[in-house]
Amino acid sequence: MFPEKLNKKLRNRIQEDAFRELPVKQELVDFASNDYLGFSGVPAILRLTEECIQRGPVKQNGSTGSRLLTGNHALYNTLETFLSSYHESESALVFNSGYDANVGFFSSVPQRGDIVLYDELVHASIRDGISMGNAKSYNFSHNDLDALKVKTKKVLRTQPKHNAPEVYVVTESVFSMDGDSPKLKGFADFCTQNGFHLIVDEAHATGVFGKGCVQQMEMADAIFARIITFGKALGTHGAAVLGNKTLRDYLVNFARSFIYTTAMSPHAVATILGSYQFLDKKGAQLQEELHGNISLFRKQVRALGLQDHFIASHSAIHCIRVPGNEKVKALSRKLNEKGFSVKPILSPTVKKGEERLRFCLHSYNTKKEITQVLELVKAFIIP
Repeated sequence: MFPEKLNKKLRNRIQEDAFRELPVKQELVDFASNDYLGFSGVPAILRLTEECIQRGPVKQNGSTGSRLLTGNHALYNTLETFLSSYHESESALVFNSGYDANVGFFSSVPQRGDIVLYDELVHASIRDGISMGNAKSYNFSHNDLDALKVKTKKVLRTQPKHNAPEVYVVTESVFSMDGDSPKLKGFADFCTQNGFHLIVDEAHATGVFGKGCVQQMEMADAIFARIITFGKALGTHGAAVLGNKTLRDYLVNFARSFIYTTAMSPHAVATILGSYQFLDKKGAQLQEELHGNISLFRKQVRALGLQDHFIASHSAIHCIRVPGNEKVKALSRKLNEKGFSVKPILSPTVKKGEERLRFCLHSYNTKKEITQVLELVKAFIIP
């Protein structure tokens, strides 16, 4: 029999209208995926990947083991050398996913006696990594530098002066549930002035804002570590931690999500290289098209009088609050029926009362699609 404690948790999810099921993929207008530049379906990237495999030294399907055993094939070195140069970092270490990268980093780097201060809305993978580690952790109000300063002062006041802790400050350059961004320069200056270590998750910025917000703002030298992912604008899979060589050495030795997992196959690594090659060729044009659609979306929101319902954002993520799991799911279903894929974000993923529809914009969305979906939203929420 299935344990009753677990059955009870499932029943609670159903009662809260928060029960999750794997969706069947439908051919709808895409306002849901993280494929911001449309790379996941580009035939040229497939060709670049195959060319990389054919001309390279690795002629095998699988990696055969973890990177510390038999899986560290030559394409890893090619990719990590490239990433270090492209993203202006002393080193790069590739993980199998963004989740693995965050869990590996935050569970191993901050030590017992250290302090982690994190934005209250950071991704679940960051929270999970922090909870697996031994450092003390505290959240601060979303994107609020003044709140961080107050919290830091309060926390450090209780620490022994003879054994000052390392302090790690964690934020994202684009937040996945709100689509907004912190004032990164202010956070970086604060950390530099106090000898703190700033970590920035760039998952939803890489490839959307050039090479990422940190590089766009010429701040790479001020950041202790960046986490970039390849499953969003790059249209493939995997992630990397960018930092200095000592950090890379440390993660290779202590990040359990790196050590104890089978390495990515040569084909998976070659696909990342192919995506970056295509980004160099066509990225600027596609990014321009994406930002044109972001501007159009924001303009249409204002024209339809919906700006008070939407969370302010200049990124590819735009959210309209529709409190209540039942209500937001119903609105998503209505849009699906009209041919548009827009996903509801339910509690407990977000706080109760903060449920929302999340629109992910892409370079390939048309003006007609953007206009139509927003007109439908207005008709459904403002009778």
